[in-house]
Amino acid sequence: MDRRRFLRTLTASFLATPVVAEAQPRGSKVYRIGVLEPYAASDPINKQMRQAFRDVGYSEGQDLLVEWRYGEGQTTRLPTYATELAQLKLDAIVAIGDSAIRALRQVPTTPIVAGSDDLVGEGHAASLARPGGNVTGVSILAAELNAKRLELLKEAVPSASRVAVLWDPATGIFHLPALQAVARTLRVELKIEEVRRLEDLNGAFEAARGWRAEGLNVLASPLVHALRLRVITAAARNRLPAIYQWEESVRAGGLMSYGPNRLDVMRAIAIQLDRVLKGAKTADLPIEQPSKFELAINLKTARALGLTIPQSLMVRADQILR
Repeated sequence: MDRRRFLRTLTASFLATPVVAEAQPRGSKVYRIGVLEPYAASDPINKQMRQAFRDVGYSEGQDLLVEWRYGEGQTTRLPTYATELAQLKLDAIVAIGDSAIRALRQVPTTPIVAGSDDLVGEGHAASLARPGGNVTGVSILAAELNAKRLELLKEAVPSASRVAVLWDPATGIFHLPALQAVARTLRVELKIEEVRRLEDLNGAFEAARGWRAEGLNVLASPLVHALRLRVITAAARNRLPAIYQWEESVRAGGLMSYGPNRLDVMRAIAIQLDRVLKGAKTADLPIEQPSKFELAINLKTARALGLTIPQSLMVRADQILR
């Protein structure tokens, strides 16, 4: 894939297949799957995943039995849960995020349908077209989106020349090069602040304040997602215009977000799962990518920060919270 072209467009349609075409009546077969993910049971992603299963025609508890395992924001729990799933006779496992996929390496013969930042870049698949192993699914290409969010933040705050970046090293170093390349083009200086645990958060914001940061790019990770309310509160307290990946951060008071429609991502995973359960081989089942990216803006937060969002952004926003 030409990643530079992706950075310029980020709006093209990829391999998404209409859900209606996939949904169809089930027979008497009952499938048993596992779901391993780093988020909390109460996270919106789980409601979306259940909705996605229904959208492709499955009825949980009837023709689809699901063993759910939640990391509750602690990726260190995932290997134990992976061991539990490995001991069950499952038809397939849905894994969300790099840490969940890595924890499941002990089940190399069970098909894994995953959603992650970059299944190829993380080393879980040989290529988008032919994954070549027991993992397929959906890549959201988060590294490129991190860079795109910097562009949008700069458009919202044209005077910003110093942008702090919250980064969880557990997500991988590959998240940074595209972001740094765009920063050079925009003539924006970056300060990368590592957040490995809750205790790092205060220090990261203190460093950003001491550096006189004028904006904040929050790179997505299970840990940072779990801490999002603290991040949003700290950004407001430090008067830092911040951009996030998922729309719920904007609903919680964040300024802006840009990323895939997560329900669409869950539906794509459910479609891939359906294909695997019907006999498709993960090694030959192409990895899909999002077809829709959404920009959300919270005008109440903008007013609190003394910002006027440019009309060029307003007309492109998919959601505007007033």
